[in-house]
Amino acid sequence: MNISRVLLVAAISISTAANAQKHKVKIVTDYGDITVMLYDNTPLNTENMLKNAREHFYDSTLFHRCIPQFVIQGGDPESKHAKPGQALGNGGLTYTIPAEINDTYYHKRGALGVARDQNPTKAGSAAQFYIVSGKPFTDADLDNIAKRSGRTYTAEQREVLKTQGGTPHLDGGYTVFGEVIEGMDVVDKIAAEPRDGNDRPNKDVVIRSIRVVGEEKKGLFTRIGNLFRKKDKRK
Repeated sequence: MNISRVLLVAAISISTAANAQKHKVKIVTDYGDITVMLYDNTPLNTENMLKNAREHFYDSTLFHRCIPQFVIQGGDPESKHAKPGQALGNGGLTYTIPAEINDTYYHKRGALGVARDQNPTKAGSAAQFYIVSGKPFTDADLDNIAKRSGRTYTAEQREVLKTQGGTPHLDGGYTVFGEVIEGMDVVDKIAAEPRDGNDRPNKDVVIRSIRVVGEEKKGLFTRIGNLFRKKDKRK
């Protein structure tokens, strides 16, 4: 192996290590599973989703707002057992999460973001999140967005937005705290569902569960242990 190849391999290894993240969650739906990597340096929003997942908060909520080439949005607690045609999107928890917006993370295809209202601090919902399905943008599009937002895109970010797509007009306004690493075909299927005037799918898209990857078996063993303890108490 020559020196240039050794240096290239080393650079890739360093880059991979730098981008490695500790936590992943799996979103289970009737359309398939979506695995999302949560970013380490958005700790407030990452820890909040981990907490919600461990408490099974998202189970039986809906992806209640689904727009092709834009986003699928879910996590509204009011969507559990919602009536057909019921307007959704205003539910949440009793607190919000401070914004963690930076130029490293942007609304590329597959980005996981935090829904929010129009509060001036850009604090996000502690419950609702969205995943970007997106569409490709041109250099001219990105130049116009950069002029309006003051955001500068790197050459790498531009290439991703031009070839893979995204929703860059959301950059600077909403926190991105993760990205899909498996299951973008599932995101696209959900985004394509026929919907009503509020962008709620005509057929409920149920989030069966969201679990922290690597902790599913631990949770199963805990439930089995609790079951045996209950039986012992009855004796």
